[in-house]
Amino acid sequence: MPPKPRGGAVRRTGKGPTKGSGGQGKRKLQGKGPTPKAEDRVYHKAHREAQEKRARQAAQARRKKKEHGSDVVAGRNSVLESLREGVPATALYVGQRIDSDDRVREIIALAAERGVAMLEASRPDLDRITDGAIHQGVALQVPPYEYSHPDDLLGLAGERFETPLLVALDGVTDPRNLGAIVRSTAAFGGHGVIVPERRAAGMTAAAWKTSAGAASRIPVARVVNLVRSLEDLKKQGVFVIGLDMDGDVELPALELATVPVCIVVGSEGKGISRLVSDICDQIVSIPIAASTESLNAGVAAAVALYEVARTRAAAAEA
Repeated sequence: MPPKPRGGAVRRTGKGPTKGSGGQGKRKLQGKGPTPKAEDRVYHKAHREAQEKRARQAAQARRKKKEHGSDVVAGRNSVLESLREGVPATALYVGQRIDSDDRVREIIALAAERGVAMLEASRPDLDRITDGAIHQGVALQVPPYEYSHPDDLLGLAGERFETPLLVALDGVTDPRNLGAIVRSTAAFGGHGVIVPERRAAGMTAAAWKTSAGAASRIPVARVVNLVRSLEDLKKQGVFVIGLDMDGDVELPALELATVPVCIVVGSEGKGISRLVSDICDQIVSIPIAASTESLNAGVAAAVALYEVARTRAAAAEA
């Protein structure tokens, strides 16, 4: 009688994977790769934060490009007023098949009179040029403003054989205030305006328009560091006075009006900064009837410039 086969493992002679061994092919044994970064996962909080950061950076880049590049005035009333006030322009964009009215006809006439290039543009092109603003079929391109150096402002006073009278702005961010101050500086015999590069208004089309043409006669200097520039002016014999509602001296009692002077005007909300205040030779206040009220930067600068001009005129007659 043949022996009974012994139980246990049985050697398989066939080739290939054995069922149940997990060896279903190399592809199924491979992993899915490293775990994606948190900011690359669509539903992760870090992904949303990364998108918001990129959007902020893009917006800052657009603002910086607009600040240092050309400016665009959009809308029929704005374009017409800019051309009437002599705002410099390099091109006028007019929409295709635009409904012409009195404003459009005057815009085209003024642009032709000043030799401004006129270009026909489609609505999508105008939307892109004006960055989505309401343009009403017309847009005016304004070239970048050519800023001066503070020494040029003193040079202008020397050419006129006049005592320097300058205005410096600390934290004034509204271009209309800047334009109004440039206009007041021209009206009261000033020789220029100084603005810092950061966190301050620049000579945009809005500032040009508010200046009512004075920006073509009064230079505006842009500086990297306002405190350092004021210190340089002091070394050249210019007295720096700051306007502040808590000043030690009221404006009518200002004795420095007849010497070279630079008036520093701060923002309506915060006033002049502490660093600027520390280097001022004198802090001056403008007396007003109601202590709860305040003057915006444009009005405060105009009042101070008038008082300095009045005092100098009275000293010249004496």
